Amino acid sequence: MQQQLKQRFDRVERAIGAASQACSAERNLPGELRDCIHKLDRQADKVIQGSAALDAAALTRMVEELGVLGERARRVCVNVPTLTAQMKSAVLHVHEELQELKRDLH
Repeated sequence: MQQQLKQRFDRVERAIGAASQACSAERNLPGELRDCIHKLDRQADKVIQGSAALDAAALTRMVEELGVLGERARRVCVNVPTLTAQMKSAVLHVHEELQELKRDLH
């Protein structure tokens, strides 16, 4: 199970990295979406760095926080019709990966 979670975290981290790159390339990105992506990036780094030392409850709490940020980013993305397809796809991919991670933890 531990290896499966590590692989899932790796996928989440790659998805967030892709969203962060898309964010940099996007011209008219709403501040709220940019903020969500940056917070996701920082929070994911914390989870990855501390995952070995975290107990199950702390890890679950941090993943829940990631999920809240991912949902917020998805909502902004859906409500802003001027975003590029690349940006929307990247954000939706992050959201999907976070949902899978949450399922794997429970």
